[in-house]
Amino acid sequence: MADPNARDTKLIQYLNEAYGKEKELETALQAHIAMTTKAPYKKRLQEHLKETKGHAREVARRIKQLGGKAEAGPISSGPEVIADAAGGLTSVASKAVAAAQAPLHALRGTGEAEKMLKNARTGFHNEFEEIGFYAGIESLAETVGDKDTAKLARSIRREEERMAKFLAKQIEQLAKAVAREEIPAAERNGGSSRRRSRSSSRSSSNGSSRSTRSSSRSRASSSRSRSSSSRSGPTKAKASSSRAKSGSSRTKSSSSRATSSSSRAKSGSKRAKSTRSGGSRSGTTSRSRSR
Repeated sequence: MADPNARDTKLIQYLNEAYGKEKELETALQAHIAMTTKAPYKKRLQEHLKETKGHAREVARRIKQLGGKAEAGPISSGPEVIADAAGGLTSVASKAVAAAQAPLHALRGTGEAEKMLKNARTGFHNEFEEIGFYAGIESLAETVGDKDTAKLARSIRREEERMAKFLAKQIEQLAKAVAREEIPAAERNGGSSRRRSRSSSRSSSNGSSRSTRSSSRSRASSSRSRSSSSRSGPTKAKASSSRAKSGSSRTKSSSSRATSSSSRAKSGSKRAKSTRSGGSRSGTTSRSRSR
């Protein structure tokens, strides 16, 4: 088989870095599983160990398709080292690190929950390191037109992201378990009481603020009512005054009509008196003439 070209040599370099990480994590996951007593957590770790072994096989297959040989270790830069990597040199140092990492997990933590918590944190870190590897491979492969390598990297990256999300939830749950195991209930409850006290204080403050705002709105409404009353008062007073004047005018008119009637009555009385007076004088004259 011909030596890989520059494009494939660079892809082999990146794929070998990912392959080395997968082989390293196989050892770490086995130790992690052995220390895990939480059944759902342990089951998921076992599933991910199978995924990890599958990832290593798929990456090794792709390296071979590109004309290289899978190595369990990062490759240093430089044309001679890259050519050797494509030819199939292995990294003994990386394997030694992976093998030595497992016993260290057993020394972690003071209690069962804390040991699992620290292992989960390490696993979380490793998952994001792998996500970084495969994101870089995917981008590189797309840039140089290697669709098969890009597809493989994208598929593995998504599985690593799912595992990272799972571990994030475990970290939260295990941290709570550590609190229950290693911190006295009185101290935990004391923290809760202080939180409730602060919450109550904030609630009281909010209630007081709402009461103040309600009182201000009430005063404003009252002020608007008085203002409206003061504006409508003069108008009502003027209307009342106009009605009073109108009534007074009607009263004066009635008085004038009454005065006129009285004058007519007096005039009639005078005419009647004058008639009687004339009749009396006429009778006297007639009597005088008859005599």
